[in-house]
Amino acid sequence: MNSNSKLLLGILGAAAAGVVIGLLIAPEKGIEMRSRIARKATDLGNSLSSGFNNILSKADDEMEEMKGKARRAKSAAEENLNSIKESFS
Repeated sequence: MNSNSKLLLGILGAAAAGVVIGLLIAPEKGIEMRSRIARKATDLGNSLSSGFNNILSKADDEMEEMKGKARRAKSAAEENLNSIKESFS
């Protein structure tokens, strides 16, 4: 996990803690509070899920790009090897 991902997770965790503390401090009835916390938790879960899916998608894209670069490097190395072999023949 790179430092940007760690920073993002830290910010999201702090935001979640802030929301929960704010909800607990606010003067409301118990059932209203539980309902509000449940809604906020669901919203936060959906947000985290969406962010995680975006990160996975970007990682997959990067992986495919790296595979393409590796294939091109392998092909270039094979061509160079063949050229060297031909020059000694």
